[in-house]
Amino acid sequence: MTSIEHSEQNWPAPNNPKPITIVGAGGIVRDAHLPAYNQAGLKVCAVTDLDAGRRSALAADHDIGKVYGSVAAAVAALGTTCVYDVAVPPVAILSVLRDLPEHAAVLIQKPMGLDLAGAREIRALCRERKLKAAVNFQLRFSPMMMAARQAIAKGLIGDLLEIEVHANIFTPWTLFPFLLTMDRVEILVHSIHYLDSIRALFGTPKGVFARSMGDPRAPGFAQTRTSVMLDWGDQRRGLMSINHNHQAGRKFQSAWFRIEGTEATMMIKLGVCFDYPRGEADELWFCPNGGEWRQVPLTGSWFIESFMGPMRNVQRFDAGEDDRLFSGVEDAFETMALVEACFDAMERPPVPLQLN
Repeated sequence: MTSIEHSEQNWPAPNNPKPITIVGAGGIVRDAHLPAYNQAGLKVCAVTDLDAGRRSALAADHDIGKVYGSVAAAVAALGTTCVYDVAVPPVAILSVLRDLPEHAAVLIQKPMGLDLAGAREIRALCRERKLKAAVNFQLRFSPMMMAARQAIAKGLIGDLLEIEVHANIFTPWTLFPFLLTMDRVEILVHSIHYLDSIRALFGTPKGVFARSMGDPRAPGFAQTRTSVMLDWGDQRRGLMSINHNHQAGRKFQSAWFRIEGTEATMMIKLGVCFDYPRGEADELWFCPNGGEWRQVPLTGSWFIESFMGPMRNVQRFDAGEDDRLFSGVEDAFETMALVEACFDAMERPPVPLQLN
């Protein structure tokens, strides 16, 4: 049987990539998209942003040759000769997609709208305009998740039994003041990555129970703690326990996926969650039943190497080198449906105890 060490950890590079036009010059583009594209050898040819100073500064800092004041202006000049990287807030996604040319290749920043209704509109527009569109759920493209997914596909852990995400960490929420105005925070912005990766590894569950709540240690933020139970039926069990407010230092912090099958177990450390935003190294560990734990060498991390994968996949799909979009809007819609189900479950009353 092939070992987990022989699993491919990186999405293959396109043979003849198109240049990339950036729509939105925010922090995630500076900190992750552009460094990842540079590492992957993908050229960014243009940028557009509503803020003139921000788009000009990004172009100057990263040697981007063309700057446009609007998406329409960029499209008029470039058409479908480039891939569009739409890195805008979810409320702005639809208006940007309406300005793109039919059949354009596009990578859309997550989440796919603010809720399922918004995701449904985005999906409908992508279908109508025949866009080759994917959503940037990049955690599923990280080296650790790529290796874990292939180990599952090769049968290295046997039949799937357990998947658990556990995070007991300190996240400095004050770095994200824009979240103060949002009614949906933790699941929609953070744990959506975990739910998407759970789907990529175990498939889409049939149902969910969830609770997400605020914390006095993170005043003003709607939710910073989450509990989720996922239902696939009688064999597979899924859990998420997320606390972003741990105040007792690094010693007992944790952030990991536990994946168990009938033949073996994997543990995945989410390094970026520790001492955010500096982070620690990601880790992947594998143990056959009754055997010894061994660490699997990784070719990179969630930040920033995983950001290469979604763009490579869009490029290859646009060129006919890949036969599907791994995080295409049709698949991403199912992640949004899972997120929506979590919020719906929060409105359902718990089963009361019969104490009489």
